[in-house]
This record gives sequence, C-alpha cells and structure tokens, in this order.
Amino acid sequence: MKKFEYAEVVQILIAGIVKRYDRLISPFIFGVSMTKETKSESMLGKETVSFQCVDAIEISLFIEKEGFVFYEKAAKNVSDPRVKVMFTRLAEEEREHIQTLQTKIRFLQPAISGKGKARRHLDLFVSNELKGKIFPASETKVVQNFKSDIEALEFGIESEKRSIEVLSSLLKNEKKLDVKAIFSHLMVEEKKHLALLEDLKKKI
Repeated sequence: MKKFEYAEVVQILIAGIVKRYDRLISPFIFGVSMTKETKSESMLGKETVSFQCVDAIEISLFIEKEGFVFYEKAAKNVSDPRVKVMFTRLAEEEREHIQTLQTKIRFLQPAISGKGKARRHLDLFVSNELKGKIFPASETKVVQNFKSDIEALEFGIESEKRSIEVLSSLLKNEKKLDVKAIFSHLMVEEKKHLALLEDLKKKI
C-alpha cells in the first residue's frame, strides 16, 4: 500500500470515529478502553480482548516503532548491499507509517484526555503481549552483531511472522469493523515486508 493510500485509509477511519463520538470516544473519557468481560491480565488466545479505534492505532504505532528501530539498526550491521538496501527501505516505510499514525493520535488527543484507566489497560497489553516479543530489542547483542547477513534476514522474517500472528489473534477476537480495519491494513503491510524478506533470502 502506497504512503498516500495508507494515510487515506486511516483518515477515513478517524472521520468515522469523530462522527460517532459518543459511541467510540466517550468510553475513553469514562476510563473504559476494553469491553466489560475483558480483564487487565488478559492474554492473547486466552480471553477475548476488545479495543477501541484509538487503542488499535496505539498498538499499530507501537509495532511500527519497534520495526523501525530494528530495521534501522540492522541496516548498519550487515555487509551485503542488497540486505542493507532492503532493511533501509523497510525502516523508511515504517517511519512513514509512524508519521501517519502519530498525526491521527494527535488529532484525537483533545477528545480522549483523562482516560487514565483506559491508558493503563492499553499499557498493560503492550507490556504483556508486544514489548520485546515481536522485534528483538536493538540493544541486544544479536542485533548489534549478526553472525551473518542471512541470520539478519531470518530475524526480520521471524519478526514479521510474529507480528502477523499477533494481528491475526487480535482480528479473530475483535468484533468492531473499524478496529478490525486498522489491524487488517497493518497486517497487509507486514505481509508485504515478509514476502520481500523471504524473496531476498532466496537470492542470497
């Protein structure tokens, strides 16, 4: 998906949120981010976790940021020009997506201020399910010193697979169409990245 298409999709989703302010945004003001049956200790695949659109954007933003940091760092620690170019390209795509998502978050901030409890639920989910579990942290030794360029590619491939797996679980548990749309579009991008990395690995 091209940059303008990605931005356009998110813009349409945000417009829908604004039009349905009471239904989608009000819960944040009253400190409710997840549905009543969702517990803070929910884990993917164990209990149903339902999010609002803003949550979905925040989750997507976190995944994109981790991807950007990984690819930017990895690009500096590989020797094959083809791998370096690929990682640089993926880092730039992640950066573009981050900028688009951050714009939408800033747009919504005035409406969702004071959502302390909702923020805690989201932070707990990110900490339990996402942080360090999709892309390896940039400060780890393996990212700073890959044994080979193939190993670097394999880390990228496995990270994209984990991202797709997480998004698939979120989609499976989610009923809100607008939230599903956000996760679906991110998964499309992750699948594109996975295909690019796997194709390059075959050529090396």
